Amino acid sequence: MTYCMYVWEVTRKKKIDKMYLHLREEYKSVFRCLINDLKMLGPYQPNWPKYGPLVNKKNYHHCHIKRGRPTIVVVWKILDKKNKIMEVIYVGTHEKAPY
Repeated sequence: MTYCMYVWEVTRKKKIDKMYLHLREEYKSVFRCLINDLKMLGPYQPNWPKYGPLVNKKNYHHCHIKRGRPTIVVVWKILDKKNKIMEVIYVGTHEKAPY
């Protein structure tokens, strides 16, 4: 019997559900993989393409789940480091990303 124990709690804004519905199926699965990595490994994801903290915003991070045109990005923020809580705030095209 195997089980997975998540270390971080990952919440998401309500608008993420709508944004998620607009993704193509192949990118939905990549998004779900990223969410699992965030839950297990935390907000720092150097193995994901173009991962990095957002320079202008403290505790905000992002990565690309699709390269090329259009580029699809995910942005999340750390809400509480002590209690290990973060929130996904955006998934969608690079042009509309909140940075």
